[in-house]
Amino acid sequence: MKTCARFKRIKSGYERDITYLRNHSQRSAGTTAAKTSATNALAAKSRMAKALVRHFERCPICG
Repeated sequence: MKTCARFKRIKSGYERDITYLRNHSQRSAGTTAAKTSATNALAAKSRMAKALVRHFERCPICG
């Protein structure tokens, strides 16, 4: 699958946020903040998928 630079930039931004949230969740395991971070990581993963699909459908280079 050939993708453009914008696709990669969108993906890397979301992956950076997801990694940060997961690491925070692991560092503070057992706390309310950890549970919130884990939930936010899952939500960010879902938003990333939607954003990438939306980009892929509209981009002439990716599509």
